[in-house]
Amino acid sequence: MKKFLTITCIGLTLLSCRKDELQNSDGPSLQDIYGPFTIINTLAASQNTVDFSAGQSVYFTCELSKTINWEMRIIGQTSGAEKIVNGTSKIIDASEFTWEGSTTNLPVFRAETCDVFLTFEGETDTLTTSVTIDQPKTNEGFVLANFETGWLLGWTSFIQSGASMDFNIKTDPSSPVGDSYYNMQGEVDWDWLVGLVNFNATAYGSPTLPLTSNPDNLYFNALIYGDSTYINSRILFQFEEDEDGDGSFNISNEDQFGYEIIIEWAGWKLVSIKYSDIIGNGNGGGIHNPDKINKVNMLHLADPLSGIAKSKLDYIIFTENEPVNL
Repeated sequence: MKKFLTITCIGLTLLSCRKDELQNSDGPSLQDIYGPFTIINTLAASQNTVDFSAGQSVYFTCELSKTINWEMRIIGQTSGAEKIVNGTSKIIDASEFTWEGSTTNLPVFRAETCDVFLTFEGETDTLTTSVTIDQPKTNEGFVLANFETGWLLGWTSFIQSGASMDFNIKTDPSSPVGDSYYNMQGEVDWDWLVGLVNFNATAYGSPTLPLTSNPDNLYFNALIYGDSTYINSRILFQFEEDEDGDGSFNISNEDQFGYEIIIEWAGWKLVSIKYSDIIGNGNGGGIHNPDKINKVNMLHLADPLSGIAKSKLDYIIFTENEPVNL
């Protein structure tokens, strides 16, 4: 009899412990995993308007009955720009996502009203709200060219006398940043060079570009458009360093670094590279000195046997610490 009572007490103790463990478990409850999906508090923005250029940000709130995979899409009504964020939670707040104005899919956002859509995996519900951008996001760095104010005094160029040549600043809604970009187009059947632009440091009021001396901390960024009909374009950026500080570049004893990009995509794409990773001729010792750059050349190249070549360039910018966050 005593043996039976002992076993019974042990069983009750185990059941009691198991119940406490379930109640005090750190993991999700069965209700949180398998319960019905309902909206407790609908989607809302933390503020109706936001000035990203002033460093402001906006976050969105929503409360759900259970943890679920969700996707938030912010779409500019004018630009068509998209910011896409994915998460897994039952509460959406600033800790899940705070928007500082960056873009997932080009073009970038402008001063415009944006529609916000929140959807859930396996559910038909779509929650919506909106937020208005008073001023879009700006990026820290040295902008070499954005073509918004036309041709900068001090830039120079060379264009071959080929066929269908069109090296001009264009202004139309297809620009990924702002309203303008630089168009590079032409057919040259005797030379790889179609045309080029020289961004001379003197155009910015200094014998060299205002850049850091640390090549491991500097990134070169450019937006480049590829035309799927013409996949023969190449862009070569050359960085000429004035090693001796005499105000000019001598290829025989000074470094020139080159970054060639074969355009094998369609649409706009951000291309970024750390300056210390760019290959040079080594004539000046082969040491990257970005603070000594006195000219950046932008060459449009194509195989002379490949026919007409087309590309577009926009928002060429140097940034520190990381690639530009559009």
